[in-house]
Amino acid sequence: QIQLVESGGGCLQPGGSLRLSCVASTTDFSSFHMSWFRQAPGKERELVARITSINNTWTFDEEGRCSISRDNNRNTVYLEIVNLKPEDTAVYYCNIRGPYGGESWGQGTQVTVSS
Repeated sequence: QIQLVESGGGCLQPGGSLRLSCVASTTDFSSFHMSWFRQAPGKERELVARITSINNTWTFDEEGRCSISRDNNRNTVYLEIVNLKPEDTAVYYCNIRGPYGGESWGQGTQVTVSS
């Protein structure tokens, strides 16, 4: 099982920007698909962004403030959010999916956007 460690969360002010990181334990990181999810209080967990092993990317926020990228040399996937809003407050989870199925989740990192 692959371990995922998220970092970069915390308390931030509206209008700022954020970059979350997720480091995977696998030595074959480049063959995996990576995603970021978030779950706000009282809401369902939602897919925020996804990047495949061949660097195809999708984002699912309607305002287009999120972006996803990866650095295979560092076994790391990033989530960037600009113009932070209180609605971005959630626990953010990193997800890794293997080329033949199977997945692992990180423990999540709390992002709180408030004045």
